[in-house]
Amino acid sequence: MSHAGTRSQLIVDANSPQDSASQVSRATLGLREMLLCGELRPGQRIAEIPLSAKLGVSRTPLRLAFEKLKHEGLIKALPHSGFAATEFSITDIWDAIETRGILEGASARLAAERLKSPAQLEPLHKINHAMEEILTTDVEGFAHYLDLNEAFHVAIMELSNNQILRRALELVYKVPFASPSSRILMPKTFPGSTAILPVAQEHHRALLDAIEHREGARAESLGREHARLTRRNLEEALVDRNFLETIPGARLIKFRSA
Repeated sequence: MSHAGTRSQLIVDANSPQDSASQVSRATLGLREMLLCGELRPGQRIAEIPLSAKLGVSRTPLRLAFEKLKHEGLIKALPHSGFAATEFSITDIWDAIETRGILEGASARLAAERLKSPAQLEPLHKINHAMEEILTTDVEGFAHYLDLNEAFHVAIMELSNNQILRRALELVYKVPFASPSSRILMPKTFPGSTAILPVAQEHHRALLDAIEHREGARAESLGREHARLTRRNLEEALVDRNFLETIPGARLIKFRSA
């Protein structure tokens, strides 16, 4: 193949649908991480050219990433042009957690009503057992606990067999501190945090029991109550503002509204 032919093929490959999708994905993940780590301050216009260079993507996939994160609520369009990081009030976060409870409650109810066989709950029992086996309170052990906790909630969402509900929950989960993996305090970090973990574990056991026995109303009530532990956890963190601001997403919170 000639040099011209080789170059033409490279151009085709670089502009293939797979490459474009990869660039959009890379831009979205990189931009979301920068937002949650506080590298992009709320209200300040995000400069496209330097950001494009930093993320290693062209401006077209970057703009698609902007639109995606705008839909998630992490950035907002400025009046004339461009985008800036969104600033969340404490009230916004409380509302997101409340909405999560409503949706997760509905998800648990549908899971109970649509369960076809107790065997469908085996993966959930295994996840819950693994969570209860984690006794360490170091960062690595707690990170594993959070991964399992998220998997537990996703598994219930799958059992609900409702794709619209799933999409709504996934959107709420993207609000800082609203997702099942956002328990930011390790046990023993603060006096009140040690009481939260046993309650969460009891909620999980009760949810599995309610779903297995097709008790939809009970499962819904438990799902809503369980989500409130996320608020309780954040309220503990608010006691020490210096600690909280080391956690991803905290710099998007407008604390003066607290």
